[in-house]
Amino acid sequence: MEIPSVQNCYLETTGRVTGQPHTIEIWYAARGTTIYLLSGGGDRSDWVKNLQKEPRVRVRIDGRTFTGTAAVIAGTDEEQTARETVVAKYYGWTRGPLPNHWARGSLPVAIRFDAPA
Repeated sequence: MEIPSVQNCYLETTGRVTGQPHTIEIWYAARGTTIYLLSGGGDRSDWVKNLQKEPRVRVRIDGRTFTGTAAVIAGTDEEQTARETVVAKYYGWTRGPLPNHWARGSLPVAIRFDAPA
């Protein structure tokens, strides 16, 4: 499965209160069948609260829709990979200290896509 690399994706979570779909536009970076997102609002962001209650999500990228399972990965071995992958895509970062507070302090989220049918 190849994940397109365009500027933004559209993340659809299930509203934790309403049960209705909730879609946001957000930066992402792909590695294999996983995409990484950084929440500048941390765990206060509605989309993060939603996926913590219901981790099954849909993501639309360049007209294609993927389904997968989302998880906050702060404090895991994968956290630094998420930060570096997103920051490399949007800031051209290659090595050394991450360039700004957003890159260092945002809450990292991984979405692992289901295998294609």
